[in-house]
Amino acid sequence: MKKRWLLIVVVLLFVAWAPSVFSQDKPKSQEQQSEEYRFTLATLKVQVIFTEYEGDKKLKSLPYSFVLTTRTRDGRPEAKIRVGNRVPVYTGGGGDHGSVSYLDVGTNIDSWAEGVAPGQYRVFLSLERSWVEGSVSVPVDKIQSSAEGRTTEFAQPIVRQYKAELTPILKDGQSLETQLATDPQSGRVVKLEVSISVLK
Repeated sequence: MKKRWLLIVVVLLFVAWAPSVFSQDKPKSQEQQSEEYRFTLATLKVQVIFTEYEGDKKLKSLPYSFVLTTRTRDGRPEAKIRVGNRVPVYTGGGGDHGSVSYLDVGTNIDSWAEGVAPGQYRVFLSLERSWVEGSVSVPVDKIQSSAEGRTTEFAQPIVRQYKAELTPILKDGQSLETQLATDPQSGRVVKLEVSISVLK
């Protein structure tokens, strides 16, 4: 009788213990590993460089650096950069001399990142750059206060711009260079370089 009870106890213990053993031995699927890496917390230093060329001649280089924390299950931290000037633009309308509004011109960068694999990160970049390149004279309605009622001209800025959204996958210390855009009027080429490094 004792042997029978002992056998029953051993069988019950095995039944309770076996599933946990086999589940531990089961390797994680690729999807599970990818999900783990995706939410791995890391702090990245990201550098974005806009370089403008005319043929082989480099005209200007504009570097921007920022610190970015990768996304976690609890949130998706973002980095934002806003650099530029406000340019006056004649809008006409009421008053004796019309009115003027201001246009934001410069560089806007929005970014966030997530892990992909050990030491690899997907960086999401939304880029917008605008600049003033010359001006054009625009006829203005007759100025009410002018005795002669003559038509005058107002110099309006020519604002050039480009926008892009990129999602490169980069390793720690890696940089990526790509031709971003070619201005159809001037033929100038804008190249973009993106690099990351993990802050320890």
